[in-house]
Amino acid sequence: MARFAYVNGRYRPMAQAAVHIEDRGFQFADGVYEVCEVRGGRLVDEPAHLARLTRSLARLSIAPPIAMHSLRVVIRQVMIQNGIEDGLIYIQVTRGSAPRSHAFPQKPTRPSLVVTARGADRGARSKNALGIAVVTVPETRWLRVDIKTISLLPNVLAKQTAFEAGAQEAWFVGQDDLINEGASSNAWIVNGDGVLVTPPKTAQILEGVTRAAVLKLSRSQGIDIEERRFSVEEALAAREAFVTSATALVTPVIRLDGAAIGDGGCGPVAADLRLALLDNPNLAPRLAQFVA
Repeated sequence: MARFAYVNGRYRPMAQAAVHIEDRGFQFADGVYEVCEVRGGRLVDEPAHLARLTRSLARLSIAPPIAMHSLRVVIRQVMIQNGIEDGLIYIQVTRGSAPRSHAFPQKPTRPSLVVTARGADRGARSKNALGIAVVTVPETRWLRVDIKTISLLPNVLAKQTAFEAGAQEAWFVGQDDLINEGASSNAWIVNGDGVLVTPPKTAQILEGVTRAAVLKLSRSQGIDIEERRFSVEEALAAREAFVTSATALVTPVIRLDGAAIGDGGCGPVAADLRLALLDNPNLAPRLAQFVA
């Protein structure tokens, strides 16, 4: 089936979809994005994702390209045109096209909006549910990771390091030897006391929508939680570890830098949380108040 994209007011076949060569997203990575899961023909966590998109735009002083209710219509039309019942929606907004200059354009620009969709890779998701390997890399990103910007080169290099090591994810480690988050996910451990530990919401981690859902779900189940960063040594000594994101959902981490975590398999906390989110995709739409 041919794929279609929405680009600046038009729905086009992917082969014909394009933005201007002087679009600031292409020239400077001057833009933001969101990736949302589609499950059963519904956008999971839609209010929370659109709230984060709005925050990211505001933090870069980029005007919304269209009203949010119009964006919802565009998203659903892209899902329909691509026949997506289960998969992912990608939304990207840039400052728009202007003659190349580092400073913001003096004349107002029209922000560029691109929306694409793809089907779910069920094989990869089933395989990852059994557990993934993670490697650690030095923190090399800028100081505003809380903005979901399209400037992802450090994340790309971290993922490539993981790929070359036979792993699926990389965890960024700060100069204080504490873990911030993954290249495309939030990081979690269950320590020896059974406490669920994840880095707190600061400028050095992305305000993960799935992270918020897991925190709410864990509290409702009476799981002890500490929002703090943890060391590689603490992670290696943990009972279990996992990552969360819209694409990973809850994915166990069974190896870190080549060493087994816990018993080397999917731990019970990660397994239960994953099943709970799969069984209740409507949990996170009620979380907009927690991530606004």
